[in-house]
Amino acid sequence: MKTLNEVFTALSMRRRYEVWFLRLGLGDGSGAWWFRYLLMNPGRGGCSSDPQGQPVQVWATWFPREGKPETWIQGFPLESLRSKGEDLIGAGSKAKGSNKTRLGNASFSKRGASPFFLGIGANRIGENECCGRIEVAGQRISWDLRYRSSFRAELSSKGWIGFSRTPHSDAVFSGEIALNDRSFRGQPLGYGMQGHNCGYRHRHFWTWTHIHFPSARGRGSTFEALAYEMPLGLVFRKAVLWHEDEKYTFRKFSESVRDARQLSWKLECTDARGARVEVNVCGRERFVHRLPYVKTDCSDRFEVANDSLALARMVLHLPERAAEELTTDSGAALEMVGS
Repeated sequence: MKTLNEVFTALSMRRRYEVWFLRLGLGDGSGAWWFRYLLMNPGRGGCSSDPQGQPVQVWATWFPREGKPETWIQGFPLESLRSKGEDLIGAGSKAKGSNKTRLGNASFSKRGASPFFLGIGANRIGENECCGRIEVAGQRISWDLRYRSSFRAELSSKGWIGFSRTPHSDAVFSGEIALNDRSFRGQPLGYGMQGHNCGYRHRHFWTWTHIHFPSARGRGSTFEALAYEMPLGLVFRKAVLWHEDEKYTFRKFSESVRDARQLSWKLECTDARGARVEVNVCGRERFVHRLPYVKTDCSDRFEVANDSLALARMVLHLPERAAEELTTDSGAALEMVGS
């Protein structure tokens, strides 16, 4: 069965990004972590004119409860993903019946194969676990995590143009993260999601949120919404709610507030069955993280605003049930690009 993590990119593609990422809020509420495993423009070796344009990258971002977020990015050459003369993910020598290719200290699953696996030295991610170790600007960050979930979703799928998938929407994380001499460990360690995005280019504007409301009974609720620009002035909008083991899909929704400067989003969604949700999610004004991303055409960078420790309130109006309110100050991520 497909898991939504399957590799799409061929190493011959000259303009494309593909990223597998995790966002987890620590169970004690002290902060949140974001990890990204990125492929960019492998057919042209990334963006050689930009120091942040390596074709293979591993990112780690720490969002402390009180303090400014920090991001560390370590890049790797394309050779970390292929051997001499090999040019597609899935090419190269492999054991009979295996869906993995091993090339020196790197290995990865074949294009479109399941289960998924990508590894570059000490940095690896699979269907239900990941680990990493990077050293950037004198800082040492390492992680060894396992995660499980009961729900997955695909918000957008436009074929070759790109997609936005969430293989683990209500993820529960266990393991350890270390930042220099400080360690975070737990069974469980935190709650959040694991995502998988891919595209020919980044959108000129988008707004995305994922909110995880953990439950002591192990039946957490999640809400995820995505809006981005399309041709001819159109806007794509979709939201998915997972609540008490039931999925609600909202194809359209209204946005009463979208403030990229203050990082605030307020929306109302209604589905054909009469379910309605009111969602208000906002970043912490002093601690919104603004990070430059490299465009896939290598022409420039653009700014992405994110708070992975955003505040969220959701009111559920479900058929034949009393209104229910859910809140969190450690389970939400909110991201915006463009005005």
